[in-house]
Amino acid sequence: MSKRTEKILVILFDFLFINLAWAAFFYVRVESGLFQLITMPEEFVPMLVVYFYWLLIFTFVGMYRTWFAASRFDELSTLFKATFVGIFILFIVIFIDDYLHGVESNSRILIFIYWGLLLFFVGVGRLTIRGFQRRLLVKGIGRRCAVIVGYNPKAKEVHDQVVDHPALGLDVKAYAAVNPDNVGKFYKGTEVTGTVDEIEKIVDEAEAKEVIIALEKEDHNLLVNVISKLEHKQVGLKIVPDLYEILSGQARTSQIYGMPLIDIMPELMPEWEKKLKRLLDIITSFIILVVTLPVNLITAIVIKLDSKGPVFFRQQRVGMNGQKFKIIKFRSMYVDAEKLTGPVWSMRDDPRVTRVGKIIRKVRIDEVPQMLNVLKGEMSIVGPRPERPYFVEMLSNEIPYYKRRLKVRPGITGWAQVKHKYDETVEDVKAKLRYDLFYIENMSLRMDFKIIFRTIFVVLFGKGHYN
Repeated sequence: MSKRTEKILVILFDFLFINLAWAAFFYVRVESGLFQLITMPEEFVPMLVVYFYWLLIFTFVGMYRTWFAASRFDELSTLFKATFVGIFILFIVIFIDDYLHGVESNSRILIFIYWGLLLFFVGVGRLTIRGFQRRLLVKGIGRRCAVIVGYNPKAKEVHDQVVDHPALGLDVKAYAAVNPDNVGKFYKGTEVTGTVDEIEKIVDEAEAKEVIIALEKEDHNLLVNVISKLEHKQVGLKIVPDLYEILSGQARTSQIYGMPLIDIMPELMPEWEKKLKRLLDIITSFIILVVTLPVNLITAIVIKLDSKGPVFFRQQRVGMNGQKFKIIKFRSMYVDAEKLTGPVWSMRDDPRVTRVGKIIRKVRIDEVPQMLNVLKGEMSIVGPRPERPYFVEMLSNEIPYYKRRLKVRPGITGWAQVKHKYDETVEDVKAKLRYDLFYIENMSLRMDFKIIFRTIFVVLFGKGHYN
């Protein structure tokens, strides 16, 4: 089934079973006669409020992400953790309310009864829908094609596991071999259709959604090359780790029925943090646009008086997953600044920058209109800077892993911006790429706040771009 259909079904099942849990709780609380009632409580309005509360909690903890081969234990474990967080919040709210009103009630006991009912009903619902998904996958509905990189005992073992467990929903369609001599060979009816150098073509022809990398230890030098070629494709990447990596704790593994695999994630930020990061982006960008309105009006007037041309500068940039969008900034250069040179990076004492442009760049006022890009979801407050398509293609050919930056939403400021100067050469870009990759692999709200505070320091003390 498609991701959209899967998400809709899971949400519908949760709606049904969360409300069933509330109905069962209402019976225990009101109809059973076990608890004393002062007034007759409402049933249906609180039911809807409670449902939307759990919908919010489940969304933030990532319970509506696409499912892949998760065990029943993993499903119930995630549910337990999500409901624990939600019940803990409710417990604190009820405790404070009782304390402020000087009331001694049994509501704190009732909330644990409700928790047990919620776990039971939603757990049954989740296991039902996952069992339904498994049966569909076994029958061949909603299966995904996979490519195995490598043609060796390790790769064949992975293939065996996939064949032996049809509930995974994977069909191995092709191998990509390291040794050209293996091209044309077959294993369990699957052909080695090319070498790792042709991995993009092999993935496209197989219409693969999953790529499992099973290289021998001596071939690990090819790993970076394979990953960098597939970074821009919408495929899941998994690596079969070495036994040493597993034993030493260096590999963070998932399991395919006992076969350990390392998930190569575009970012490590949990689902709830990603949702909260987006919410904070919307709130922050809106506040900044409102608060800076007088400054923006003055800046627009001064730009218009200083030089000919529009107030705003729009330019195509590459965003998350390679999506192109128009970035908007206050114009700080003369019109047609690149007419004679073509696309080039800025430089120290850039003659293309206007008098006003030097000032607004120094204090980052030119960046403020990008808050509109943030509101539209094209950018974030914090992230790697968006680059032009011309430079993305050029740098992707020169720098392995460069397109990994496109796995996250680009930002107005970022770790690279506060740690390194503005791009002037490819070497500057390479240096900043290390900071961008560090940020992507360590994304967190804590790190975002750290970058924002450093950015504020840079602006206040005039340490901004010198161009």
